[in-house]
Amino acid sequence: MRILHTSDWHIGRSFHGHPTLDALDGVLEELTRIVRERDVDVVIIAGDVFDSATPSADAYRLLTRALTRLRETGAEIVATSGNHDSAARLGFQSEFARLAGIHVLTRDETLDVPVTLDDDHGPVHIYGIPYLEPALIRHKYPDETLRTQADAVGFAMRRIHADRAERGGRSIVVSHCFAQGVADAASDVERDITSGGIDLVPASVFDGVDYAALGHIHGRATLTDSIRYSGAPLHYSFSEARKPRGGWLVELDASGLADIEWVDLPVPRRLSILTGTLEQLLTDEAHTDAEGDWVSAVLTDTVRPIDGMRKLQRRFPYCATMVHEPAEVADHGTRTYAQRVQGKSDVDIVNEFLAYVRNGQGASEAEGEVIREAIDGVRSEEASA
Repeated sequence: MRILHTSDWHIGRSFHGHPTLDALDGVLEELTRIVRERDVDVVIIAGDVFDSATPSADAYRLLTRALTRLRETGAEIVATSGNHDSAARLGFQSEFARLAGIHVLTRDETLDVPVTLDDDHGPVHIYGIPYLEPALIRHKYPDETLRTQADAVGFAMRRIHADRAERGGRSIVVSHCFAQGVADAASDVERDITSGGIDLVPASVFDGVDYAALGHIHGRATLTDSIRYSGAPLHYSFSEARKPRGGWLVELDASGLADIEWVDLPVPRRLSILTGTLEQLLTDEAHTDAEGDWVSAVLTDTVRPIDGMRKLQRRFPYCATMVHEPAEVADHGTRTYAQRVQGKSDVDIVNEFLAYVRNGQGASEAEGEVIREAIDGVRSEEASA
């Protein structure tokens, strides 16, 4: 049996205010081509199918198109709900969808009831653990301690192991959680839900199954050979810029896990993080290749440039973010602002303020003239009052 492990589609999410539906639709169409060409039997979506608990009509239409295309290849589909999904909405009419080979597993009551598919070597049992919020399920299981994600997923896996022991055969678990052992993954967690580590799930809880297809981390990650994250199909933040997009192609033989291969998905528009002064970014030929990319500009000018984003977008139309991180930061000493201006003239006070908020750069000659004229005007009005 050949399985393609994906996760975190986040249908409906924007990228710094820009819609992503069309880009995701194209990526999922390429996913369909891979499923067809590689004779994939099962496509897994390990949670966060939607980006919102209340998806738009366009988001539903995109999901319908994607699932229809995938089913037309002959592959079965198994999806679970993530922390962004509404389990009730995603699972609506799942009984009817199951008849069409689309298995949407969103109920904690039936997480130990697998989707059972057969190949030449017998049955493969696929268990789906929806995102389990302990506060929302603990009243159903008063005899269990369900305070953390580790408690909830551990409880789910004990039920699954008990069912596996009775059924026999090979098994796969699909889960949306933040498992321990993922190096550098915290920046990729969609909406960080950890607090002091209490919501981390030990990877060892998935020991015993042939493969654990995990979601919630937006970059691919391998905890063990049989416990992996596939990451999201699109880049949804600049922290993911250098991380590939794709999924794990998992092959099972008669004895269990036989082979795993990474398959790439296309990147509709690259992400580039450019650092330098505004003048450097606007003129340096080294950045020519980034002119069609999503760009995050880190400006190192001593003073934040006026109208920097508009100027950047003349060269980089898809510049999405701009941050000011001056290469040199003025040392204002230990005196307070009040101490620094004590006894100074009004013109000097304004100049000190400008230097304080503009990284040490006070008023220019032209600005100084405007300041003096404004102060003189105020004094004249006060004298004539």
